[in-house]
Amino acid sequence: MTRRTDTPPTWDERTQLMTFLDYARDTARAKCEGVSAEDARKAPIPSSPLMTLSGLISHLRWVEHYWFQVVFLGEELAGPLAEATDDDPDPEMRTAVDVPLPHLLAAYEEQSARYRRLVSDHDLEAEAARAISDGRHVDLRWVILHLIEETSRHNGHLDVVRELVDGRTGV
Repeated sequence: MTRRTDTPPTWDERTQLMTFLDYARDTARAKCEGVSAEDARKAPIPSSPLMTLSGLISHLRWVEHYWFQVVFLGEELAGPLAEATDDDPDPEMRTAVDVPLPHLLAAYEEQSARYRRLVSDHDLEAEAARAISDGRHVDLRWVILHLIEETSRHNGHLDVVRELVDGRTGV
């Protein structure tokens, strides 16, 4: 069972921010515990055919890649995000149903550990290498806050999908 805490071991800003991001990440993983391989690939919401547990975990992984590696560090898009088009804007969600959920979760955790190190190696005020859509360069603090919001929002989606595919609630 995934252990989660939203109480930081120390009260400095970086630790508080990373504790909340890790709490949101751990919640996403906890919402997937014990789900069958078949249920991980089910899309129970007719108007959202890509919204599966697997798709959402893949999306969370690649969203972090985008914000930390592409925007903050200035690297090039990689993985399924590099294949996005107007007709297929979320290939990371579409292709995830072909990957076992345990593999997606392991990749997400491995990447999370790498980004914890990245955050510890940079000032929160460090400016992103790439501008966001409005032309401004956000700082690392903003990236972390954005990812807390994004992950928490998708945890609500994971909650609904999980309840619809197998009835499990309460994580």
